[in-house]
Amino acid sequence: MRARLIFIVLALLVLVGFAALNWPEFRRPASLSFGVTSVSLPLGVLMFAFAAVVLAVFLVSTAIQESRHLLEHRRHTRALQEQRNLAEKAESSRFTDLRQHFDTQLRESRQREGIAATEFERALMQGQRELQTQMEQLQHMLSTRLAELETRLGPRELPPSGTTPGGVDERSGRVRA
Repeated sequence: MRARLIFIVLALLVLVGFAALNWPEFRRPASLSFGVTSVSLPLGVLMFAFAAVVLAVFLVSTAIQESRHLLEHRRHTRALQEQRNLAEKAESSRFTDLRQHFDTQLRESRQREGIAATEFERALMQGQRELQTQMEQLQHMLSTRLAELETRLGPRELPPSGTTPGGVDERSGRVRA
């Protein structure tokens, strides 16, 4: 745009300079034919006016084109900004969804761990109860068997202290009779 404007200004200065140098010839009247009629007008002034009209039309069309370009640029900029906003919202929405998904998974994992811990504790308690019941049954069975053995063997005296039940003296290692 700058180069075009500089070119137009330079061309206009050359034209004005040329007209200033040849102004007496520009003002000399000449017979001009417009097809239907003939008129006596200064040809230089007429061409100068024609150049000014062409320049004005050119400047107006350039201004219109430039304003269209600016409007189109603004429209594209707004559309691009809207697309950026939509993309940012979508991205933040995806992050929010991902975070919610992770939170849900974490919550479910904690619930499963809690349930598993509860089940483990219950199974452990059940195993302890069963073991205690079996131990009590075994103790009861042993005490019953020992009582049976005592009734079968009858009352016996205990050996003196320092000897084993088989009559062996622990200190000397001799068998007692």
